[in-house]
Parts: sequence; C-alpha cells; structure tokens
Amino acid sequence: MRGGALRAVEVVAEALERIERADPVLCAFLEVWGGEALRRADEVDARVAAGERLPLAGVPIAVKGRHGLRTAGPLLTAGCVAVGATSVPGPGTPWQTWGLGARGRTVNPWRADRTPGGSSAGAAAAVAAGLVPLATGGDGAGSVRIPAAWCGVVGLKTTGGLLPSPDRTGLAAPGVLARTAADATAWWRVVRPSSGADEAPARLPLSAVWSPDLGFARPDPGPVALARSAAGRLVDAGIVRLVRPPERLSLLDPAAAWTALRTPGADRTDARRVRAGNNRRLAGLFTGTDLLLTPTTPTAPHGHQGPGDVYSTALTWAFNVSGHPALSLPAGFGADGCPAGLQLVAPYGREGLLLAVAREAERRGAGA
Repeated sequence: MRGGALRAVEVVAEALERIERADPVLCAFLEVWGGEALRRADEVDARVAAGERLPLAGVPIAVKGRHGLRTAGPLLTAGCVAVGATSVPGPGTPWQTWGLGARGRTVNPWRADRTPGGSSAGAAAAVAAGLVPLATGGDGAGSVRIPAAWCGVVGLKTTGGLLPSPDRTGLAAPGVLARTAADATAWWRVVRPSSGADEAPARLPLSAVWSPDLGFARPDPGPVALARSAAGRLVDAGIVRLVRPPERLSLLDPAAAWTALRTPGADRTDARRVRAGNNRRLAGLFTGTDLLLTPTTPTAPHGHQGPGDVYSTALTWAFNVSGHPALSLPAGFGADGCPAGLQLVAPYGREGLLLAVAREAERRGAGA
C-alpha cells in the first residue's frame, strides 16, 4: 500500500467482507465499524498519495472490546484502520477463558465446540481465522497468551508498566495477537519505537531453561509434550540451547497473591512476599540464562461449559505478578485437533529478544 500497488480502501473492504462471511459462525466481534473503517481507509490513501510515509498504511486491525480504541492511538497514527471491536467474556461469567460476541459465544476456529480462550477471545479468533492480521489485547493473567496458544497464533505480553494500561493493580499489560512474529514485531515497532524492536541476539544459540510446571503447577501431559517438542525444534534449529540451572526453578504459586492484588481492601502482605520471592528467583535465573521456556497453558482448550477445576492461568499469571515480558509461540496440535503454545519469558524490557527468537523460529522452519 505504501508503494501504491494496493489501496487501503480495497484492503479494508476485503477484510470487512471476510468478517461478514465468517463472523456469524465465529462470533469474534462485538461491533464492526464498516462505514467508519472505509472512511478512515480513504484518508490513509490520501495521506499516502500526498507523500506521507505511514509504516502500517491501510493495515486492518481489530481492537479488544468496545473501549479498545483508547489505547490504539499509535497504531492509527501509523496508518492502521480499526475495523471493529472484538469479543470479551460476557457479563456474569466467573471465568475469563471465554468470549461473547454480538452474534453469540465466540468459538475456537479449529473446533467450534471449544473456547478460543480469553479474555482476548475475539482477538485471537479473528487473527487465527485470517479476518485481520493484527488485533490488540490486554493481559492481566494470561489473557493474550492463553488465547494465542489455543488459537495457534503469536501472542505477546509486554513488560508490566512499560506501556500505558488502565489497570490500576499493575497486573495487566498491553499486548498483541498476530499470525506471525514479523507482524507482531511491526506492532511493537509502532507502539514502542525506541525499544530495540529489531533486537538481534548477540549470539546463537541462546541459553534457555525448560520448566514444565514452574515448580508448582500440575499441567496435563498433552500440552507439556507439545511445548517440549516445540522447544526441541528451537534447539535443533540452532536458536536455543537448553541448560540446567544450578537449582531447579521452583516459583511460589502466585494464585493467592494475584487474587489479593486484584481485590480492593485485601491484605497484601502475603502477595508482597510471593512477588518478592519469585522476583528473586527469576532474577537469579536470568543471571545465568537468556530465556525461560514453559508450556503456555496447563490444559487443552476446554468446552464452552467452563474450564473445570484447573486454572488455565496456572503457567502465565506468575509473569503478570512479576511483570516479565512473555510470548506464546505456536507449538503444534494435540490429539483433539486444537493448538497449543510454547511460552517464552525474558528479562524485563527484552520484548525485542522474544520477537527475534520467534522470527528466527519462523525463518528456520522451527515453528509449529
């Protein structure tokens, strides 16, 4: 579009047509802004014709929830066109791995009887189904990484406090869902232009520690096996080498701490203890290694009736409490036909490293 081979109006119109065809089944959108999106695309075309260089000229995006435009300013400035608001969990739902669109419950594009995860449910489903290449998300306990894993796309949670967030607890961080690591990098370049978005590893392979359970979780064998195989592909491709830390990584279960931090008036003494203890352990880990690798989720996608007894956040919310950046990379498909994810965790502020590793995995054919 920047070169004039395509017009933004054409690209956005095609995205709107895809949404019109697919969303009656997928239910990924709360609102679709057809007329406004086409008007915005026409403005982008005029700006390009006038010689303005827009890094994401005419790229159709979806934003999480009805208030998603509030945090999409840098993307719109870069030339993106917001085509609609994606679904989030419906009112009265006690669990967040679910979505309710304007036409009904949001379904997993790989199996309609399974949830896409949440709370960025519609965002992940829309990206996985090819309706848009990028969708914004917010991650307070795994709400970008879980749906990314269960829909087979890339999902990045940024370092806590690095980007503006309306969440006053400090647990939630902005993120993105994308079909490729290159697309996620394009998002990162725009929202954090001075961040080292094109960070190249100083050396390959990078050192990485594998943990199936972080020392406290009890994940199912299926997601663990898929994630471990994905880690093995990174090793075989020469991207990482697995190392054994002096002591086995054993984090404190963050469940009670996370709940206390989210509950107004709760006693946060224990939450501070857990946060400090885990931060010490992670700081020690990252002194001797570049990355931590885990399964993204402890279970495969559950049905629309609910998650059962296992928290889908078991392997993700520790990094909301600690604030470390984390990325879910597609890890393959389980026996049920649903995707799983490999979670990559890096030191604070190293989103560029996570994205570089993900891009190398795609370039070297080490992805799912």
